[in-house]
Amino acid sequence: MTTTLNSETRQVQDLQSILILKNLACGGIAGMVSKTTVAPLDRVKILLQAHSQHHTNHGVFRGLKHIITREGPLALYKGNGAQMVRIFPYAASQFTAFEIFKKYLDGIFGEKSHIDKFIAGAAAGLTAVFLTYPLDTIRARLAFQISGEHVYTGIIHTATSIFKEEGGFKALYRGFTPTLMGMVPYAGLSFYCFEYLKYGCLKYFPNVTSKPCTKNTGGVVLTVPAKLLCGGLAGAIAQSFSYPLDVTRRRMQLAMMKPETQHMANGMLTTLKCIYKDHGIIKGLYRGMSINYMRAIPMVATSFSTYELCKQFMGLDTGVAI
Repeated sequence: MTTTLNSETRQVQDLQSILILKNLACGGIAGMVSKTTVAPLDRVKILLQAHSQHHTNHGVFRGLKHIITREGPLALYKGNGAQMVRIFPYAASQFTAFEIFKKYLDGIFGEKSHIDKFIAGAAAGLTAVFLTYPLDTIRARLAFQISGEHVYTGIIHTATSIFKEEGGFKALYRGFTPTLMGMVPYAGLSFYCFEYLKYGCLKYFPNVTSKPCTKNTGGVVLTVPAKLLCGGLAGAIAQSFSYPLDVTRRRMQLAMMKPETQHMANGMLTTLKCIYKDHGIIKGLYRGMSINYMRAIPMVATSFSTYELCKQFMGLDTGVAI
């Protein structure tokens, strides 16, 4: 009897491990696809946020054109290698953590409440960013460089240079506080809005936005266009609330690259005050917001859509009953 129970326990544990591994793979693939899709816009955003001297008067399209003219088309993807190294574990851990937190929080705030989705999303975002933040700092440094003015030669050189010259491991986490503060509304609202919009589409517009689940469970899943729409709206809403803290994070990450901005490495509040004092709200705290909408909407849309499609492909999504 005991042997049978132990065997059944091991089977359950093995099944849970397989499910977690599948979720990690789905999340990682979704992150890589979505970030590669918007990599050129990501680089322009970083250059604008940190007030690169080569892009002081540029907007989105002039910035893209300037990069292609000065550095070549491949320069649009500068820093994307470091981004891929970072984004797979980041997205994998974020989506998997969301599924775990959502499972344990389900029903705590009532059957019709979606607050548990917000909390699960925020907790998942915090988990992911804590695990992968140094790679984000490295990626930002690489993307900020202009051809002919390189300080770093690659991921390892960037990491060792920051570690040796700027204060050790702590330097790799510069800007971490505003990131954590911004991650709560960003990740929380992203997952909350996507789940809420998904629920609304399946409940009120099933004929237009849904199709039968391929596993023949009787449930339905969102169509790809509906996934993209829900993901895009979720990304736009989340970015609107968290963007100033994203700018602050970038300025702190890149502060040591120029003598005139090194005072911004001293803390989140100091950096916020400096950005506001020097550039104001629109041209400072929300600088690059237009390009951020252009990148965030397709990025989040692609991320959620790819994740949901991967889940369906791997047999993790059994659909929703309506």
